[in-house]
Amino acid sequence: MGMLDGRVVVLTGSGRGIGGATAKLLAAEGASVVVNDLGVALDGTEGSVGPAQELVNEITAAGGAAVANTDDIADYDAAGNLIQQAISEFGKLDVVVNVAGILRDRMIFNLSPEDWQSVLNVHMNGTFNTSKHASVYWREQRNAEAQNRIINFTSVSGQFGAPGQPNYAAAKMGIIGLTYSCANALGRYGVTTNAISPGAATRMVGSIPEERRSGGAAAAMSPDHVARVVAYIASERSGWMNGQVIGAAGPKVTLYNKPAALQELVAFPEWELDTLQEQMEKVFKPTLEGHGR
Repeated sequence: MGMLDGRVVVLTGSGRGIGGATAKLLAAEGASVVVNDLGVALDGTEGSVGPAQELVNEITAAGGAAVANTDDIADYDAAGNLIQQAISEFGKLDVVVNVAGILRDRMIFNLSPEDWQSVLNVHMNGTFNTSKHASVYWREQRNAEAQNRIINFTSVSGQFGAPGQPNYAAAKMGIIGLTYSCANALGRYGVTTNAISPGAATRMVGSIPEERRSGGAAAAMSPDHVARVVAYIASERSGWMNGQVIGAAGPKVTLYNKPAALQELVAFPEWELDTLQEQMEKVFKPTLEGHGR
């Protein structure tokens, strides 16, 4: 008996890396999985059916249940086809795991509009597209007691602002906002929405120069560590957790705080400019210096 017996899971970007490790673990724990992967290079070009089907073959050879999908989740209708495939193949949908992503790294002054938009299309639009179609399905079920899950992937690149990844950082922080919104909106339909901030030795991390890597990703960190955290959140036991960002890097699992006010200044009836600037420097500046910001 696996912890995910009977669960039906869609995983995007799951032909390789963290997504692939997660798909294999979820299948080993009893889930039926739809492995979505375009088989593209890190920049989103040169697609191939190979990685998705190869992983499905590996899962089914081990006795698991899986099917391949090569729909482009950045396309709204294609993402709908992905969600429908899970329902058609396995009779229902319980979990969506949004892992898919690409990199087109440049400093902000070198970043083209095309490279900005391409990264947002996959990360932000892709996460929205699958979540939208899945949420429509779950809303139609009208089952507040269900244990459905959306698990999004964010990054320390967004949380802490990687300097060479303005497109990726923006998309990953946008995903956190989307996660919070879905968590507040979908609970009544039996859906929890959380985000994973991973650190692992993958093809994507390996492409980033060492001096620009965030979060201390080390070569020894296996994607399997991240997969275990995803597996727990995908299970029915994790219903107590909603609207959270969880870090998973090697053996370390982190619960991140939500944005909170550090200091507050209030004037009545309103601020005079000279007083405002004096008080901001007097109160806010030491606070930021004390937090190393």
